[in-house]
Amino acid sequence: MGRSGAGYDAGMRPTPRHFSLIAALAAIVVFTACTTPPAAVPVAAVLAPPAAMRTEGVPALPAAPLEAAQRYNRVAGHGFADWHPTRREMLVSHRVPGASTTQLFRVRAPMAPPEPLTDGADPVAVARWEPSQGQYIVFARGRGGDEAYQLYRLDPDTRQAVQFTPDGQRHALAGWLKAPRPTAIVSSVPLDRTAEGGSRAQIVTTLSLMDPMQQAPTRVLAELPGGGWTGVEVAPDQKQLAITRYVSAGESEVWLIDITSGQRKRLLPAPGEALRASHFVGAWSHDGRTLYKRSDRASEFRELMRYELASGELTRLSADTPWDVGSGSLSADGQQLAFVANVDGRDELRLIDPTTGAALPLPAALPGGSITHADFHPSRPELALVVNSTQGPAQVHSLDVATGSVTAWTRPAGIEGLDLASLPEQQVVRWKSFDGLTVSGILTLPPARFTGRRPVLMLVHGGPEAQAKLGWMGRSNHLVQQLGIPIFQPNVRGSSGYGKTFLSLDNGRLREDSVKDMGTAIDWMATHPRLDAQRVVVAGGSYGGYMALAASTRLADRIAGAVSSVGISNFISFLQNTESYRRDLRRVEYGDEREPAMRQFLTGISPLAHADKITKPLLVVQGKNDPRVPWTESEQIVRSLQARGTPVWYLLADNEGHGFARRENADYYFAALMQFLQQTVKP
Repeated sequence: MGRSGAGYDAGMRPTPRHFSLIAALAAIVVFTACTTPPAAVPVAAVLAPPAAMRTEGVPALPAAPLEAAQRYNRVAGHGFADWHPTRREMLVSHRVPGASTTQLFRVRAPMAPPEPLTDGADPVAVARWEPSQGQYIVFARGRGGDEAYQLYRLDPDTRQAVQFTPDGQRHALAGWLKAPRPTAIVSSVPLDRTAEGGSRAQIVTTLSLMDPMQQAPTRVLAELPGGGWTGVEVAPDQKQLAITRYVSAGESEVWLIDITSGQRKRLLPAPGEALRASHFVGAWSHDGRTLYKRSDRASEFRELMRYELASGELTRLSADTPWDVGSGSLSADGQQLAFVANVDGRDELRLIDPTTGAALPLPAALPGGSITHADFHPSRPELALVVNSTQGPAQVHSLDVATGSVTAWTRPAGIEGLDLASLPEQQVVRWKSFDGLTVSGILTLPPARFTGRRPVLMLVHGGPEAQAKLGWMGRSNHLVQQLGIPIFQPNVRGSSGYGKTFLSLDNGRLREDSVKDMGTAIDWMATHPRLDAQRVVVAGGSYGGYMALAASTRLADRIAGAVSSVGISNFISFLQNTESYRRDLRRVEYGDEREPAMRQFLTGISPLAHADKITKPLLVVQGKNDPRVPWTESEQIVRSLQARGTPVWYLLADNEGHGFARRENADYYFAALMQFLQQTVKP
């Protein structure tokens, strides 16, 4: 349902990114300050920090370990961006081995050489064809990780890109009107940097109709309160559109907007209906009488549902799937509905009849691994699939639903000299937490040649409502395969994928219960014959960075060290300084710091308030342009520790945002991480 890409909603609007440190480690970077290497280390063997990175407290990093790890970093996959509207060809995203950033490519036929379409210092991950004839492409790009996305019109033949949105706002392509001329529906929110005083008390999301060929708004369609409006789907008659209003991880609404008048009305939950549940727009039926959606209103999990506009009747279509339904797509003839089910950390494809919900057969020869994305061609019975596994990065295939044949469209790059099939399968493990709740995680063990109990790298996902899933680990494979370090990814309470009750168990004043889950995970490690619970390093990015800092203060006697990447150190300053368009959304999750009692609570659980308890080695990593977790969150915890004389390694990249997207930065970060692990747990 919809045409979504990784990290974006169906309208190419960047969604709140759920920072995965596994993904970050696949492209890891660190900050730098030029320091003179010790005399014992030859200058030629020392890594120089990238030009835009500053470091403090980081020792000279030997170059040899990074070079040994690069064979996994050179392995590159492909992401699906869009089908051509009339031809059998695709747009894909890909980082060429050795290149700095992910860019956009055109694939004209299965296994045809990807043709580069974009280039530059900033990544391009998603794009959409002009929907009628594919005369041009629209893509989004920020600058230096600032996420102030602008939209560009790209000529696929000349590769000339022209920006058509005005600076000073964050824009996203929300959808298209096809007639009488293709017109982009652009969603825009103002940025704090353009506000007087650098902050906004009120946020309005503006939907505008823009002709990408004209570089000027045609007209304002609607002005919507707040910053959580996303996932536009235009009705077949182009008279109205459906849109999701995201309130929190556990609450969202479906609205209808009249395209002529701009008037809006809430569809779900129905006006007057006292129901707190998630509702996400999916797709329209071809006759425009039915809207497909995802919702957890009827059970613990997000199901596919069919909503009849005339009667208001809701029909559950995937009630027999006791897992969350993720991305999906409706076939060109409206006869098949494909979706991805999140089954205990593994994404599986489902195909159903959209009228009855009856399961339709799938070919036995589907590629192995997780099918993370499914998208029908707009005019053919062909389904694009993105498949990723422990043994390989994301690759694009297609399924002809008429014949059942599966066709590979891309192949991994940079795998020369590697036997990916020999990489170990990951295990889903479970343990009882402090209150009897069952919590799970994903464990990757090193080869048997690493005997005895091994030191553990515990990687905590972001979100906080993200989820660790089975799949490709990128350069983290080097830690497992060559250094013998098991990687453990806990899905602590508050993680998605295990029902809405589990999702809510860390909200507000329950925040530190998820920190306790980490402590009981270490208890469980002590029972595993291959894990050394005395040598655990906790690492994470974004909210996972907060968890790493929280472990440094609350579990200081249980861990050997911690790594915080773009992590929250003080909930008060975080909520005050994160970009205004997302501030209220975060208050629903963490608590409203403007209320005195909640402010006192949030201050009390913030790692900055307990910096004196940090006694184990700490590595802090940050992008200077981060709009989500401002760089000052890392800066203040580092300065507090330095004032106390507590050693800390600090990496700050001036050209990055919420995580490191540039290969050169990621390389340096990974080199620092390996040195940090060597010094703290001595694998």
